[in-house]
Amino acid sequence: MADDATFGQALRRMRLAAGLSQPELARRVPLSQSSLSRYESDSQHADPATALRLDELLGANGTLMARLEPTSIEILSTDDRARLAHTFAHPSRIDGRSVTALAGVLAAQRRLDDVIGPQPLIPPTAAQAAMVTGLLKNARGPHRDELAKVAAEYVQFEGWLHAEARNDVEAVRALTIAEDLADDARDGTLAAQAANFRGYLARQQGRPGAVVRWFLTAHHTPGAHPAQRLGDAAQAAHGYAALGEADEARRLLDVAGGLLDDAARDQPPGTAYWLKGDFHRLNIGLAHLALGDHADAADHIAAGLAGLPADQQGAEWTIEYRDALDQAQQAS
Repeated sequence: MADDATFGQALRRMRLAAGLSQPELARRVPLSQSSLSRYESDSQHADPATALRLDELLGANGTLMARLEPTSIEILSTDDRARLAHTFAHPSRIDGRSVTALAGVLAAQRRLDDVIGPQPLIPPTAAQAAMVTGLLKNARGPHRDELAKVAAEYVQFEGWLHAEARNDVEAVRALTIAEDLADDARDGTLAAQAANFRGYLARQQGRPGAVVRWFLTAHHTPGAHPAQRLGDAAQAAHGYAALGEADEARRLLDVAGGLLDDAARDQPPGTAYWLKGDFHRLNIGLAHLALGDHADAADHIAAGLAGLPADQQGAEWTIEYRDALDQAQQAS
């Protein structure tokens, strides 16, 4: 691909190479020609979902997504954009509003993962994580600690995306850095979540010993939220069941059950916003499935899937649970 400096320049070059006029491409997205014109002139930023659609239509293989500006999500006001531009130019003067804006961009990216999956989000998230961690190195003042937490969560999210996409080496690299950043930020919930994602990756790799090790590490991390500790206990139980250690698996399921009231009492941390309602029944169901309790497994997983919010129903990470539900129902 040519070295197009901006999203708009790359979009215009690829549209012309495809032999499409602005009205033709706009109709296919669909969006207005005036919006497409503003994207090509870089006077308006495309949102990630629109950039993904343009990527697909033009056969860009993610290169348009990779050119999204880190401030391109439309939750940012004009003032936020100006603040962030000033912040990146003068990192030692980081202010609270800029940190909040960066956290807002990250929150929107995380929600988008539930809708479109990891692959299109990896390039922009990796670029944004690199920018934020670079900013942290030079940041000073009273808001540096807040920025450190955002940086830790950014790199953690990058690791999660790689884990989802089974880019295992990159996932381990990012999650290791994220755990160190969380420790530097003195944030137990972030450190526990980084270990939890290592456990998820180990489960995808079919390594039950590593599943137990990482989820127990997350479970015992100082500062972990009760909702995190509940999920970690259930997933460690699954690992033990896969190892044939049924007694230890059932003991940990009891531990998970004992945390239900504490977990329900407080909102889960923003770094693990999905840990609410019947979500925990998904991982309790996986453990029961590995124990051969097929009817219990089917009951828990079905309830967990039914309880997911609408924007998570089709998320790529739910495939594992839907496959497990099929297996449990067929064996019941």
